[in-house]
Amino acid sequence: MDSVLVSPRFDFSRANPTPAFEVAPQYLPGVISGDGEELDADVLAVLEPIQTFHGRCIAIVHRLEEDDDKVEVVPEGIDLSDSQIREMTYFQEQYFSSVLIRKCPKPGLT
Repeated sequence: MDSVLVSPRFDFSRANPTPAFEVAPQYLPGVISGDGEELDADVLAVLEPIQTFHGRCIAIVHRLEEDDDKVEVVPEGIDLSDSQIREMTYFQEQYFSSVLIRKCPKPGLT
């Protein structure tokens, strides 16, 4: 997955219409995860407020104990190391065992 469009996971319109986070919790509209919900997407390395975001998937955080993976999305031209991704997502992933998947095989390839 090279390019994705993500939408906000939460509605912040009451207190602050578009807050900025080091990790912006988003989701991939219409893509259902194993938990039956839309697939979670973390937008990384964007410090200004966003509503929707079009970026590049650089990794998947695959949780080992539950079926709730997350794609890690960054702006075009940005790349992050595994340790940078782990540091940015630590606050939400610290309670889960997970592996970081950096390259996904294309469908139909072995």
